[in-house]
Amino acid sequence: MVKKIAVLTSGGDSPGMNAAIRAVVRSGLAQGLQVLGIERGYAGLLQERFRNMDTRDVSETIQRGGTILFTARCLEFTELEYQKKAAEIIKKHEIDGLVVIGGDGSFRGAQALARLGVNTIGIPGTIDLDIACTDYTIGFDTAVNTAMEAIDRIRDTSSSHERCSVVEVMGRSAGYIAMVCGIATGAEDILLPETYDGNEQAIIDHVIANRAKGRKHHLIINAEGVGHSTSMARRIEAATGVETRATILGYLQRGGSPSGRDRFYASMMGARAVDLLVQGIGDRIVVFKEGRFTDVDIEEGLAMKKNLPETVQRVTRLLAR
Repeated sequence: MVKKIAVLTSGGDSPGMNAAIRAVVRSGLAQGLQVLGIERGYAGLLQERFRNMDTRDVSETIQRGGTILFTARCLEFTELEYQKKAAEIIKKHEIDGLVVIGGDGSFRGAQALARLGVNTIGIPGTIDLDIACTDYTIGFDTAVNTAMEAIDRIRDTSSSHERCSVVEVMGRSAGYIAMVCGIATGAEDILLPETYDGNEQAIIDHVIANRAKGRKHHLIINAEGVGHSTSMARRIEAATGVETRATILGYLQRGGSPSGRDRFYASMMGARAVDLLVQGIGDRIVVFKEGRFTDVDIEEGLAMKKNLPETVQRVTRLLAR
């Protein structure tokens, strides 16, 4: 009989996390559960930073970026000693199920707790879209739109000055933000950690060829995982004679009011997480796959590998000319 559940957010924040928290709290309360919010992720779990959540606690939060439960990275949680301590704390507080909202690293922690007997459900909240078992992660849509608006503004001023622009977007090991932003903004070059071969001369040649064709501006979208945007811009300018500026968007992409899509997906995923726990089902990740909300085994989900679709890579190459 499930009576009490808890929810936490862990790792990097993403727009839409509050919508997921809200859905967990209100769905839980509607089904007669006590819902606890755990502040500061796994670090807060180890410190027993729990608070009762009611409907008013999540009112007027769906439109807010960030996470009302705060978040933190907890390196200690990679060690079995602290994982066992967390499982004991959960048992002590008579928590029947835990919802973890976060990315791949957060799910590793959830996986560890599941192995120790904690009924755990993961909700994918990361702007990077780098979780293989789901087609969508909360925050991705907002991050792309935030970056796209910034890139459009940069293009305006760079076109006026007839510059080359190197714009760096987030994505340490996954290039989805760069790929989508690159296509959506009509970039001439898109550099992804999964595919970039380090051939900077090809970029230089492309800038020179486009300038010879009469193009006044050249836009390069660079993923964080490729990086070195400032030094790259200096080398491009030295080699081409074209004034080149680098802009690193950074944490700008994490903040802001979540898009309608992120609010809706987060709400659906949060409600499904509670439904699973009420049914006595745990050790799952809530996902959006092939057009529907479903769930997968946490072990199976984390074992999957994600690759950029070849069709999208082909279109990227065709359009970036």
